[in-house]
Amino acid sequence: QVQPVESGGGLVQAGGSLRLSCAASGRTPSVAVMAWFRQAPGKEREFVAAIRWSIGSTSYADSVKGRVTISRDNAKNTVYLQMNSLKPEDTAVYYCAANAYWSANYRSDSMYRYWGQGTQVTVSS
Repeated sequence: QVQPVESGGGLVQAGGSLRLSCAASGRTPSVAVMAWFRQAPGKEREFVAAIRWSIGSTSYADSVKGRVTISRDNAKNTVYLQMNSLKPEDTAVYYCAANAYWSANYRSDSMYRYWGQGTQVTVSS
């Protein structure tokens, strides 16, 4: 079992920045990929960014590319999501997810077995 725990959400004005953290505990050596998803009210959960744990390669949704950076700290088993130039449409609950294997389906939430409880990000205009 792997338990991701998110932190760092909050209220920020448009144009501001936030850094989300996701600390993974449990069988962390089994983690191959970690990702961030988000879900806005009335919308489906959508992919934001992912990072392959061993090689550090990253991938981003087009809607956040250039404004968001995903990174990891292997020693702390923690993944970060640095979000800059935030927009009101970034308002959502942000979830951290982990999986024991990577596949070409990494943008789909159905691939991920382990999920955090979510952290709210609200961007005011």
